[in-house]
Amino acid sequence: QVQLVESGGGLVQAGGSLRLSCAASGHPFSLFDMGWFRQAPGKEREFVAGVTRSGSSTYYADSVKGRFTISRDNGKNTVYLQMNSVNPEDTAAYYCAANYWSPTYYKIYAKIDEYDYWGQGTQVTVSS
Repeated sequence: QVQLVESGGGLVQAGGSLRLSCAASGHPFSLFDMGWFRQAPGKEREFVAGVTRSGSSTYYADSVKGRFTISRDNGKNTVYLQMNSVNPEDTAAYYCAANYWSPTYYKIYAKIDEYDYWGQGTQVTVSS
């Protein structure tokens, strides 16, 4: 079992920045690929960003590429999402997720049903 706890959400002005954190416990963090997803009211959950176990490869949705950066610190069992140049369309509940031991993560990083564990989410609201 893996426990995931997100933090860092809140209210931010359009054009501003925010950094989300996801702390993991229960299993060695380095065994998991990690992803960030988001869900806005009335919309389905969508992929935002993913990172491999070592942090050597990252993946992004087209909607956030160039603005958001995913990273991880395996020594702290934590994955981060740095959000820059945010806009009101970024308003959503943000969730981190863990994918166990997948040598084909590069093919499945955006698929919700491929992740084994999920956090409870943290709300990000962008005002204009």
